[in-house]
Amino acid sequence: MSHVEDELTSQPECWTRAAEEAGRYGEALPAPGERIAIVGCGTSYFMAQAAAALREAAGQGETDAFAASEFPRGRSYDRVVALTRSGTTTEVLELLGRLKGATPTTALTADPATPVMTTADDLVVLDFADERSVVQTRFATTALTLLRSHFGLHMDAVVADARAALATPLPEGLVDCTQFTFLGRGWTVGLANEAGLKMREASLSWTEAYPAMEYRHGPISITTGGTATWMLGAAPAGLAGQVRATGGSWVEGTLDPLAELVRIQRLAVAVAARRGLDPDRPRHLTRSVILAP
Repeated sequence: MSHVEDELTSQPECWTRAAEEAGRYGEALPAPGERIAIVGCGTSYFMAQAAAALREAAGQGETDAFAASEFPRGRSYDRVVALTRSGTTTEVLELLGRLKGATPTTALTADPATPVMTTADDLVVLDFADERSVVQTRFATTALTLLRSHFGLHMDAVVADARAALATPLPEGLVDCTQFTFLGRGWTVGLANEAGLKMREASLSWTEAYPAMEYRHGPISITTGGTATWMLGAAPAGLAGQVRATGGSWVEGTLDPLAELVRIQRLAVAVAARRGLDPDRPRHLTRSVILAP
């Protein structure tokens, strides 16, 4: 079993622990009514998108999400939350350093012995969700679960759905598809973006991700018999039929969207195996991006 496969199967336990521990970090995490930004790079950026949409939709305050390298200078926030598994990502550390003394910052990280421990004002250490793999799975979803719990939006049913996602077979024929499209709405747009990234990283697949309503504005034109279109969350009316009419495969997400992401992580590993690839050694990637000064 690969590291990534072993780690993705441990997610139900990690989510349960994150939900139990969320209350410990109340003062470090955004309070209702605060104007905040959540930042990250790669997978962490897509989790930031999901968390920001969840918080704002819950009426807890204006919440933006940015890639750390694209954080707007001069914009005012009550707090900036950074997601960084390694605690060493250059863009995140540079941003936190720039905000030091001006804007309160919190870092969610997996490694308590990294530079982010002294760069951020407050810390949430999810070391039990750390990973050996380059490809992120459980740390990202555990960090999102902790935030989801802090926002009052986590339920035990989410963990049950994750167990179902691990136990049930993948839809028949998906591993033979040549192109994958992931769709979301609201907070699941970030999950769709992450699903596409997982498939690219682990299996070198041709993948795309869109807000579901935008898919009909051009991208549907590339859908063919070799395409799988996977919806995370409830689909817009009529979209499933339109996709099927192209000859492509439609996958309806029936579980909690975060659990659907677990199914997609499994698909990425399965496609990698079918293509003779090692998901633990993704091409041109390292566990953390550290840029030379």
